[in-house]
Amino acid sequence: MADVPLISLFDALLADLDGVVYAGPHAIPGAIESLKQLAGIGVGLGYVTNNASRSPAQVAAHLRELGAPAEDHQVVSSSQAAADLLASLLAPGSRILITGSPALAAEIELVGLVPVYSQDEGPVAVVQGFNPEIGWKDLAEATYVVNAGALWVATNTDMSIPQARGIAPGNGTLVAAVAAATGQTPRVAGKPEAPLFHSAAKRLGAERPLVVGDRLDTDILGGNNAGFATVAVLTGVDTRQTILAARAAERPDYIISNLADLHRPYPEVAHHDGTYTCGVATARVANGAVGIIGSQDSLDSWRAACAAWWAATPDASTPQAPDLVWMDH
Repeated sequence: MADVPLISLFDALLADLDGVVYAGPHAIPGAIESLKQLAGIGVGLGYVTNNASRSPAQVAAHLRELGAPAEDHQVVSSSQAAADLLASLLAPGSRILITGSPALAAEIELVGLVPVYSQDEGPVAVVQGFNPEIGWKDLAEATYVVNAGALWVATNTDMSIPQARGIAPGNGTLVAAVAAATGQTPRVAGKPEAPLFHSAAKRLGAERPLVVGDRLDTDILGGNNAGFATVAVLTGVDTRQTILAARAAERPDYIISNLADLHRPYPEVAHHDGTYTCGVATARVANGAVGIIGSQDSLDSWRAACAAWWAATPDASTPQAPDLVWMDH
């Protein structure tokens, strides 16, 4: 395994966007080139996003502006995953109350369901996705329909979204309002639940996809929930320290500095008698601390530390940061 590029072990890459492909308005250095290389080695590419307010075509257009390879069908949004989920549970032609954007309504139509906007139209389900235009009346309508016993699906439950002026309330806050009023909880299609990843893999015809993301609580947890291999990239939210401390459900299979690392061999982690070795670095756990022989700057040191610490805490249900004892060679 050690002498082939990491990505060659998989048939598709399912990539998060913010923190992986771009940060704010700009592409992350090297990301675009790394994504372009995939076509030449026969690896499929899909983009998975919780953003339900923009259509996949709009997201793809933005990616193309940045120079990334992106056909419209390569973008899979939580709106599409919600539509796929509803279509799998309901008869064709079923009426769905839209509490969200026109992009969400369009996805509902594409799977043979009928968007409606009032309880009077007899909806059998509510689908709730982000739309900055949503007001009290929309949330009230959703509440009436959910209280009447309808199926309720949320595209995603991100509590915050980054805006130019700072952090703003996300779809999760609007979902929480309906939850508070009804005492119900919705089924969730987006990250960190599995449907979005399963929808993306299905669209690409992928059987062995690799999920890459910068956030443990959405991308990595979601990929793990879907049963796919996961790789955390250090160009966004989570860091070497937070990854080491991750709870069991949010631990990635691989850790890379940037997307270019996908095209390099991934160093194997070997273990013998409680000592974990990656490259020239070794780590072992004693008295609740991780002793590491290696450079703090080397990712191999952290890979060895993660392997040792995770083996010692296989069932961690909350993040736990160990004390680290560093020793140079």
